[in-house]
Amino acid sequence: MDNFFDNQRILQLIWKRKFHFVLVGVIAVVLSAVFSGPAFITPKFKSTARIYPTNIWTMSDESETEQMLEILNSNDIKFRMFDSFDLASAYKINKEDPQYRTYMLAEYNTNVSTSKTEYETAEIKVMDEDPQRASDMCDSIISFYNQKVREIHKAKDKEMIDITGRQLDKKYAELDVLEHELDSIREKYGIISYGQVDEITRGYMNALAAGRGAAGDTKKIEKLYDNFSKEGSRAYRLEDKYNRAVQAIDSLSMLHELHIVEFEKEITYSHVVEYPFPADKKAYPVRWLIVAFTTLSAVFFALLVFLVLDYGKKD
Repeated sequence: MDNFFDNQRILQLIWKRKFHFVLVGVIAVVLSAVFSGPAFITPKFKSTARIYPTNIWTMSDESETEQMLEILNSNDIKFRMFDSFDLASAYKINKEDPQYRTYMLAEYNTNVSTSKTEYETAEIKVMDEDPQRASDMCDSIISFYNQKVREIHKAKDKEMIDITGRQLDKKYAELDVLEHELDSIREKYGIISYGQVDEITRGYMNALAAGRGAAGDTKKIEKLYDNFSKEGSRAYRLEDKYNRAVQAIDSLSMLHELHIVEFEKEITYSHVVEYPFPADKKAYPVRWLIVAFTTLSAVFFALLVFLVLDYGKKD
């Protein structure tokens, strides 16, 4: 075996068997050309689309494009594609098969791929026997992506609408209670506003000092002071709670209306940089590559066989 792969010996063998190598090469070319033809391998056409993410927010450390790829590769979109294009028939997979989804996902992932380009676009590639279907599938993936993101955003906005709505109901109920208690204090004790204590007292004191007061006025002032000493602090606390409730309602109302506006929006979440179109030339199989690889493999195998035969004869 020392000289089995000797270069000189190999060159001599090739020259000696040159007609055999030519014959093997010709046969390999013919057979590979025949078996790589449409009669044996169904041609497939490729459609490509490129899109930029827009109007979305990142949910983790991933970029917007990476988040877009996560959604494009979600099973929700894949299952919608299965139904929309009846891919079970196109891929010749029985829907009654217990492993139907496994087979469908494997075939779909073979024919449909998404990736991030160096310019942060998401590239969608679809291979299919029908060039028009390949193009339509690209369009539908983009459309389903927009719908999926819209559903996610609407679900979040609807959640916030419900939350802020419930909080508003609680605050309005709280405000009604506070208004009722304040009205009761005003009616029963004559306390209009705790913030007006100094102003009211000063007015009455000035009137008395000027000699325009009467015994009735003095009694009113004494009664008012007495009322403030009993209910003033309570009135103050109620007014403070009332004002804070009003401020909370204003803030919640703005937030509630904002999420209603967002919920009612109908916008897209991608900019299409490159639109798909039906290809006019097949992308698979690449026949020249199959022929070249098969021919080289056949010739190399023939060389090994001839080397073994030649080595055996010499022994």
